[in-house]
Amino acid sequence: MMYRISFRSKALASAIGAHRPATLVSGVLALALSAPLLAPVAHSQALEEIIITAERREATVQDIPISMTALGPDALARKAVVRLDDLQFASPSLSITDAGLTQSVNIRGIGLGSGDPAVVNGVATYVDGLFQPPIVTSTAFYDIADIQVLRGPQGTFSGANSTGGAIFINSQSPVITDELSGYLQLGAGSYSFVSGQGAINIPVSDIFAARAAFNYRDRDSYYDDLGPADSDAGGLHEKSGRVGLLLEPSDQFEALAKFEYLTKDSGGYAYRPIPGTTYAAGLTGDIRDLSYNSPTKNDEEALSALLDLRYEFDSGITIKSITGYQDKEIHNLYDADATALAFDTRDQTVGEVQWSQELNILSPTGERLEWVVGGYWQDNDITVDIYDGPFPQYIRIRNEKKTRGLFGQISYDLTDDLQLEIGARKAWFSMENLNGSGVFVGVGDPGFPPGGLQVVDLDGDYSGNDWMGKIALNWTATPDDLIYAFVARGWKPGGVNDVNSNFGAETVTDYEFGWKSTMFQGRLRTNLGLFYMDYEGFQNTSVDFATGTGQTFNLGDATIKGVELSADASLGGFRIDAAFAYVDSEMEPNRPLVNMRSLPGVGLGPQCPAGAPSNPPICFDYSPYIRQGSAGPNLYSPEITYNIGIEYTFELGGYSLTPRLNYAWIDEQWTNVAYNDETDKLDSRGLLSALITLDAENWQLQAYGRNLTDKEYVTGEEVNGFNAHFYGPPREFGVTLTLNF
Repeated sequence: MMYRISFRSKALASAIGAHRPATLVSGVLALALSAPLLAPVAHSQALEEIIITAERREATVQDIPISMTALGPDALARKAVVRLDDLQFASPSLSITDAGLTQSVNIRGIGLGSGDPAVVNGVATYVDGLFQPPIVTSTAFYDIADIQVLRGPQGTFSGANSTGGAIFINSQSPVITDELSGYLQLGAGSYSFVSGQGAINIPVSDIFAARAAFNYRDRDSYYDDLGPADSDAGGLHEKSGRVGLLLEPSDQFEALAKFEYLTKDSGGYAYRPIPGTTYAAGLTGDIRDLSYNSPTKNDEEALSALLDLRYEFDSGITIKSITGYQDKEIHNLYDADATALAFDTRDQTVGEVQWSQELNILSPTGERLEWVVGGYWQDNDITVDIYDGPFPQYIRIRNEKKTRGLFGQISYDLTDDLQLEIGARKAWFSMENLNGSGVFVGVGDPGFPPGGLQVVDLDGDYSGNDWMGKIALNWTATPDDLIYAFVARGWKPGGVNDVNSNFGAETVTDYEFGWKSTMFQGRLRTNLGLFYMDYEGFQNTSVDFATGTGQTFNLGDATIKGVELSADASLGGFRIDAAFAYVDSEMEPNRPLVNMRSLPGVGLGPQCPAGAPSNPPICFDYSPYIRQGSAGPNLYSPEITYNIGIEYTFELGGYSLTPRLNYAWIDEQWTNVAYNDETDKLDSRGLLSALITLDAENWQLQAYGRNLTDKEYVTGEEVNGFNAHFYGPPREFGVTLTLNF
C-alpha cells in the first residue's frame, strides 16, 4: 500500500512568511557554514552531549532515530525552563495547556484533551523512570540531570500512554567520588517571589553515596480578588525534597533508591469566565482582577519512592528492574462561576495511589544483533469526591486501573551502515468503577434519603488489549549523519463512563522520516523530521445529556502531517539554538455533543423526561444546547511553533558575562469542536525573555526577565464545565545566586 504525504503549501508558505521561523533556522546554518571565515575561536565550543536511555540503552541524541528534544541543566537554565509547562517554549510541536486539576500535554495534537479520571494520558510523563499520573505535575524542577521530549508514538517502551509521545524527567543521582559536592541557589523577584534550592552529594564510602536535594518557592498572586471572598487564588507556596541512595559494590551490580515528598498551596485556581459565556457579564476589564464570593483552595501533596536495580552477567547480558510507589492527593475549593454574580461552588478531593514494576533484559552492547525484552505491571487506585452547591450534589468515584505489558525490540546491522529495528508491545488494560460510584443529589437535605438520592449510577468496567510497536531502517550515511525511516503504531485504551456506557480506544499510525547531522567538529547540530499520522477515535469529554454528567466520547478521526526542524550552533563566544514545527491536522467529528460553553452553570442534573420542564439539579433539558461538531484542526494542536535563543559570552579575566535572549511562538489552538472564535480558541502568543549571567569559578549570578512585553494570553480552560479561562504570568523580573562546592 502506498501513502502519499502532501502539505498545504500555501498555508505553510503563508505561515513562514508571517513568522519567518525558517529564516531564523536558515540563519543558524549560514552562520555555522561561515564559521571558518570568522575570527578564530578562543576556546573549545563543542556542544554538550546528553546521554539518554529512552530505548533502555545509553545513546546520544544524534545517535537515536527518534524525533526528540533533550535539555541538560545548562540548557534548561538558558531557556528559562522552570516547570513542565515551560517545555512548550523549548520544544517544537509541544503544547501544554492549563486545565486546573490536570495539565493537558499534547504533541502534534495528540495527548490529553480531557480532565476525566477515566481517561489515560496520551503523552507519557516519567520522573526517574516512574510513569506519572496526570495530577500534581505543576511543581518546579530542581536538581535535574536532563529532560527528554520524544515526539510520536513510543509504544514499544513507553506503552499505551504514549500515542502522542513521551517526556522523561531525570533528577541527579548520587555519585561515588572522593569529595563532598553540591550547590545552593537563592532567588528573589517581582510579586514578592523568593526561592531556594540546593543539593549535597555525600560519598559515604567507595561503594556507597547519598544525595539530598530541596526546593522552596513562595510568591504572591498575580491577581487581585475584588470579590467578597478576598482569596489568595493564584499564589504559590511550594516545598519539596528528595533523597537518593546509591550502592555500587562492584562494576556488575548497582542499586539506586530515591524518595521524594512535595507540597504545594496556590490559594485556589485563578480563572475568569470565558467571554461570551453565561457569567461573562461579571467580568472587569483587567484580566488580573478576580471577583470570587466563595472560598478557594488548591492543596497538593505527593509522596514517591523507587528502587532501581541493575546487574550485568559475565556474558554481558544485563537485567534491570525499577519498582515504584506514588501517593498523590489534591484538595480544591472552587468559586465555580468565577464571579460574585452567583454562588456556584465545588469542593473536590482527588487521590491516586500507584504501584508499578518494570523488568528489562538487555543483550550485550556493541554486537551486530542487539535485543531488549521486558515486562511492565501497574496498578492505580483513584478516589474522587466532589460536592457541588448551593443545592447539594455529590459525585463519588472509586476507580481501579490495571496496566500490563510485554515488549521487546531487536536491532540488526544489515551492513556496517544500515540497521533494521523491529519493536513490539502487547498491552492489556482494565478499569472498574467500584460499587457505589455515582451522582447523588440532596445530600444532607431532610427532604431526601440519607446520603442523598442517586440520579446517575457510575458503576461499570472496561477492558481492552492491543499491539503496538515500530519497524525502522536506520542508515549511518557518514559518521556524523543518521538518516532513518519508520512506521510506528500507538494505542490508548478506552474506559468507563457509567453503568450503561463505555468509550473506546484511540489508535495512531505514524509514518516518519528523519535526518540528524553533526558538523564542524561538533559545533553545529541539525535535526529534520517529516511525519504523516492516521489518528482514530479521538477521546473528548462533554456533558452526556442523558445523565447530565461529564462523559468521554470517541469524537472522530483525524490526519496529521508536518515537519520539524532544529539547529544548535556554537561559534566562539556566540551561541544560537532554534527549532521550528509545522503541524497540519484535520479532524472529522462524527457525533453531536452538548456545547458546554453555552450551559447556564454546572450540576444541572440528567435530561428531563419528555415534556417535563427543567428543574436543576433534578433534571435539565439539554436539547437546545446539542450541536454537531464541525470539521477542523485537532484540539490543542497549534499549526506553527518555534523558538530561538541567542547568546554571547564575554571573557572578563577570571569571569565570564553572558547576555541571552529567548523568543518562542505558539500558534492559536482550538479547545472545542464547535470552533467558535470567541469561546473555543486560545489565541496565538509570542513570548520574549532575557537573561544575563555572571560566571565565576564557584558561583554564578543571574538576572532574568520573563514575558518582557507583558503579553496577556490564555493558557487553558477549566475543563469541568465552569467555562473559565486561565491566564499566563505577567512580566516578571528576578535574580538568582548559585554557589557551587
